Amino acid sequence: MAPDKENEPLKRPHSAGESKSGDVDFFDVEDDVPEAVEEVEEGVLGEAGKNWRRPPAEVLDAQRDSLVFQQLEIDYTSQSPNRAYHQTSLAEVPVLRCFGCNQAGNSVCLYVHGFEPYFFCESPTPSFSPDDAAALTDLLNQLLAGKDRSPNDRAVLRVEVEQKQTMLFYQPVAARPFLRIVLALPGLVAPCRALVEGGLWLEWLRARLSPTTYESNVLYVLRFMVDCGLMGGSWMELPPKTYALAPERMRSSHCQVEAHCHWKSLVAHTPEGEWARLSPLRVLSLDIECQGRKGHFPEASQDPVIQIASVVTVVGEDAPRVKNVMTLKSCAPIAGAEVLSFESERELLLRWRDLLLETDPDVMTGYNILNFDLPYLLDRATALGIPQFWTWGRLRGRRAKVRDARFSSKAYGTHEYKEVSIEGRVQFDMMQAVRRDHNLSSYSLNAVSAHFLGEQKEDVHHSDISRLQDGNAETRRRLAVYCLKDALLPQRLFDRLLCAFNYIEMARVTGVPLSFLLARGQSIKVFSQILRQARTRGLLVPNVKRQGEAAGGEGYEGATVLEPKAGYYATPVATLDFASLYPSIMMAHNLCYTTLVPRAALPALKARGEEAHVREAPSGDWFVGASARR
Repeated sequence: MAPDKENEPLKRPHSAGESKSGDVDFFDVEDDVPEAVEEVEEGVLGEAGKNWRRPPAEVLDAQRDSLVFQQLEIDYTSQSPNRAYHQTSLAEVPVLRCFGCNQAGNSVCLYVHGFEPYFFCESPTPSFSPDDAAALTDLLNQLLAGKDRSPNDRAVLRVEVEQKQTMLFYQPVAARPFLRIVLALPGLVAPCRALVEGGLWLEWLRARLSPTTYESNVLYVLRFMVDCGLMGGSWMELPPKTYALAPERMRSSHCQVEAHCHWKSLVAHTPEGEWARLSPLRVLSLDIECQGRKGHFPEASQDPVIQIASVVTVVGEDAPRVKNVMTLKSCAPIAGAEVLSFESERELLLRWRDLLLETDPDVMTGYNILNFDLPYLLDRATALGIPQFWTWGRLRGRRAKVRDARFSSKAYGTHEYKEVSIEGRVQFDMMQAVRRDHNLSSYSLNAVSAHFLGEQKEDVHHSDISRLQDGNAETRRRLAVYCLKDALLPQRLFDRLLCAFNYIEMARVTGVPLSFLLARGQSIKVFSQILRQARTRGLLVPNVKRQGEAAGGEGYEGATVLEPKAGYYATPVATLDFASLYPSIMMAHNLCYTTLVPRAALPALKARGEEAHVREAPSGDWFVGASARR
C-alpha cells in the first residue's frame, strides 16, 4: 500500500461503454460504443497454486440439460455475426456477453446474439403504411451513409409501426401509431436520433417527423435487460436445445463454461424464492507494496513493485480459499499463507497475473485499488516491457484498459478517477464504497477497520518499507505480513458490510447491472424502473431534454428546512419526520407523468365533460384523478 493513499479524495469506478460523465448526462448514448481493445499474446500460464482453481466444471449436454447461472456483468462488442443464432447479411453486429457463476461455482461466459438496438418516434400520419416504412428506411440510410464506419451496407434495418402511447401527460386515447426504428449497431442510435429530432421532412407524405424521440437515450445493455425482463445480479436460464457450448479448444474466454444463444431463448428468473440465492462468487482482495525513493511518492516509471498480497474468498464461506503473498527476493514463511519469492520483478508480476487468471475472481476488491494498486501494476508492467501482463480479463488475449475519467452526481459530487476496464470482472473499491455509504470522521483503512472490525493494520510506517525490503528474509517477512493484512482487511470489510448481498439486491431492485451501481449516480436506477413499468403498460418514455441546473438554468426549489434553535435544553427535544413524504403526497393526489394535464389541453378536457376528474395543484399544474387514470 502506498503512503497515505487511503486519504485521497473519493473517486468512483466506471464501466466500459457507459457515459463518461456519470449522472449528469446518463441519458446520452453517444458514447455507447464498445472500445477497441488491443489483443496481445498471453503466453503459457504457470502451474496453479493450492486452491487457486475453481471446482471442475460440471459436464453439460446442451440437448438435455439447461444452462443456469447468476449473471454479474454484462457488456457487448461488435463482431461478425454467428449465423447459427443471428440470420443476417450484415458484416458486423452487436453481441452481448454475460459473465457470471453457476451453483457449482463454475465461471460462465454467455454470448447472446440477435438483439437489435432501436428507438421510437411518433408516426407522422395515422395511416403510415409498410411502403412508407420502407421509404423512410431508405431515406435514413442515405442520410447516415457518411456516419457509419462499419463494413455494413446499411445503418437502419427497418422501420416498424407499433401501437403505443407516451407516458408524458394524460392521454385519453389508449394507443396511437409510433415508429420503431431498428438499427444495425448501438453506436448509430445517436446520429439517427439527431436526424429525427431535427424535424426530418418526408417529401412523399408532405409531412415532417415530430422532433420528439422516445427511448433513444437507453444504453444498449440496459435496453437488452429491460426487454428480457432481466434484473441485475439475477439468475438466467437457457432450456435444452436453445444454446450451443463452445468446445474448449475454440473458447475465446477463460471461463469454464462458454456458450452461445439467441436472445429470445433466455429465461430471466425473478429473484424470489430459490432464485433469490447467491451463487458461490469468488472475490479477490489485493494490496501491493512499492519501494519508493526517499521523499518521493512511488512512481510506476521508476519504483519497483516489491510485494503483492492476494486473498481469495467465496461468498458465504468464513475462511479464505487462498492467502498468498508474492515477494521480490526471499521471504521467511508465514503461518497459514502461501509465500512465493522471485529474484526479478518481471517474474513476480507475471506470476501474479497467473494467479489472477487461475483463481478467476468474479469481483476484485481492495482499498483504493482503482486509483493506485491496479493502475500502478499496469503502468509498471509497461515500464518493464511486459505487454502480456495486461491480460487480466476473462477474454483471452485482450488487454485491460486504463484512462482518466470523471464522475458527476448531485448525490456524490464531482470526482476525477482512474477507470480500469477488466472484461468480465467487477471492480469493487472498498474505500469508495465506505465513503459513499457511511459518514465517518476518517476514511483511512486503519480508521475504517477499527470502526467496523475492531482491528487495525500492522505497525509498519511507510518510511520503513525500503529498509525492510533491503534487509533479509526475516525483515521482508515483516513487510509481507503487513501487506497481507492490508489485503485481508478490505476482504473482511466486504463481508462485514454485506457488500455482495446489499449491492446485488440493489441491482435486482433497480434492474441495472452491478457495475452501474458502482459507476453511476441515482438517476439511472430510477430511469431503469420507469422503463420497466412503462413497458408493462404499453407506454414509451420520451427523451426530454433536461432542464434546471444541468442545463445551466435555475435549479428546482427544494423543501422548506427549519433552522434549529441552538441552545441548551434541560428537557428532551423530540424530532418528528414524515416517512416517505414525497411518495406519500404523489400517491395521495395521484401525481404522475401520466396524469399531468397540459394547460393547453384543459379546454378540450372540459369540453368533453371531464372537468370533474381533474384537480389543480398549488403549483398551478393540473392532474386527473384516479378515476380517470391511476
